Amino acid sequence: MKIDILTLFPEMFDALNCSILARAQKNNLIDISITNIRDYTKNKNKRCDDYSYGGGAGMIMTPQPLYDAINAVKKISGDGYVIYLSPKGTLLKQGKVEKLAKEHNHLILVCGHYEGIDERIIELCVDEEISIGDYVLTGGELPAMVLVDAVARYIPNVLGNEETTNEESFSTNGLLEYPQYTRPSVFMGLEVPQVLLNGNHGEVAKWREEQAKALTSKRRPDLLNKDKK
Repeated sequence: MKIDILTLFPEMFDALNCSILARAQKNNLIDISITNIRDYTKNKNKRCDDYSYGGGAGMIMTPQPLYDAINAVKKISGDGYVIYLSPKGTLLKQGKVEKLAKEHNHLILVCGHYEGIDERIIELCVDEEISIGDYVLTGGELPAMVLVDAVARYIPNVLGNEETTNEESFSTNGLLEYPQYTRPSVFMGLEVPQVLLNGNHGEVAKWREEQAKALTSKRRPDLLNKDKK
């Protein structure tokens, strides 16, 4: 998969060169490119923001640099699915993550900043607005990293074990993931449940399902009667 990220602060994305994402890029499973929106502004002072028509607090990202940056990326990498990371967007859930990974081989992520971007860019260039939660951040950079990390996990061979995504929280059954344990079997007086030590895979599967349902009922009862998409 090809992912282009458009941002005013490219240095923030150094975090994508670590851990699993670094390995995925090294193995050519995912290609992540960062574009500095300031490189496309025609303002002599490299400004990419201005006051809002109608008044109001904060600045708005101007349309020209964004428009030219998006089209420059498309010219280089080909047409892609353009996503604007915005608190006004559709809430990112596991179903959406899987859909993006399966249906698109090129994502273009637009990171807003300040009070947002000029609405005309959304009308002209954006295919979808996505939010990572009901709160506001200083910019779209962190949401973009969240989306990249979530989507990358569904690209074949990125995780190594393809069964990993089938049993985790919000996946196939829509439940939170069951509790996990590793060695030692006793730690600070707390023991691993005996069912996980007896080697009976049927009993283990039953226990995990029961635990997942109980945990979901306690912490996220809304998930029990709600479509994960």
